[in-house]
Amino acid sequence: MTPIAAKPSLMPFAEAPGQPLTKQPITVLQLNLGKRCNLACAHCHVEASPTRTEELSETICQQLIELIQRFPQIETVDLTGGAPEMLYGFKPIVEATRGAGKQVIVRSNLTIYYEPGFEDTPTYCAQHQVRIVASLPCYLADNVDQMRGQGVYDASIRALQWLNRLGYGQDPSLLLDLVYNPPVPTTDSFSLTPNQVKLEQDYKVFLRQQFGIEFNQLLTITNLPVGRTAFHLQHKKLYQPYVDFLATHYNPATVKDLMCRNELSVDYRGYIYDCDFNQMAELPARTPTGELLTVSRFLEAGRLDLISEIQTAPYCYGCTAGSGSSCGGALL
Repeated sequence: MTPIAAKPSLMPFAEAPGQPLTKQPITVLQLNLGKRCNLACAHCHVEASPTRTEELSETICQQLIELIQRFPQIETVDLTGGAPEMLYGFKPIVEATRGAGKQVIVRSNLTIYYEPGFEDTPTYCAQHQVRIVASLPCYLADNVDQMRGQGVYDASIRALQWLNRLGYGQDPSLLLDLVYNPPVPTTDSFSLTPNQVKLEQDYKVFLRQQFGIEFNQLLTITNLPVGRTAFHLQHKKLYQPYVDFLATHYNPATVKDLMCRNELSVDYRGYIYDCDFNQMAELPARTPTGELLTVSRFLEAGRLDLISEIQTAPYCYGCTAGSGSSCGGALL
């Protein structure tokens, strides 16, 4: 899906910071292993589902492992999808990354643990000290099932209890974080993502009292108008009003910590983007001369600083509204 142009009255996001949005030293490699998933969530910006077939190839997998091993400045490898656990390359990349002494994050929908062939995933992740960032867009069942599918909440709760039994959320080396996504707007009564610190306490109290579940952090992420969220907003004729709402809440204090600044986002074909949202909007990263980039190009160059200016679109206002939003949660 290509980025939707801003209407003339909306300042292009590239002008909002007052100076070009530039890359900082790359420390995070976020890898989208493909679009196959056991779920088809209503808010998924990746538009993943069980019917998608796109996934990593053996060639790109080996290039990614070489990239991880060759560049000490990469501190974190962040695996996403689709359901990354069910896609080619998941275990080889986990093992190569941990072998290089780097942190691995896997963005899990939790329900994958109950799919045939993936029952060993929680134990595998614990053995390799993988940090699990798990989607739980609300601590109430009805809200979760409405966004992610009937029965997903119950399966997620059982999965979290399973992870707790393995030590996740309690052992300092086994980090378990949850992700909150607000419901996709259905009217023009928009609101910013709730305060992360307060909402985390609400989650912890409820999940501990009701299910005995412990976790480390809650990450609040704004629904950006990309993928299925964008289609929904367009259908409701809310796309432009929502972008305008985000733009009116632009907070310049968030810009210094935007995830796109120290991250490379890589798709299953090996193409490079500044962030996962640009990847799904098919807005690739470019060199100062306009060259498109691939994993193999970085390996040939022997360095990661090939990108100067970050590519932006109107939906970037979503990462800079209010307290800010990133794959690591609120920015302020």
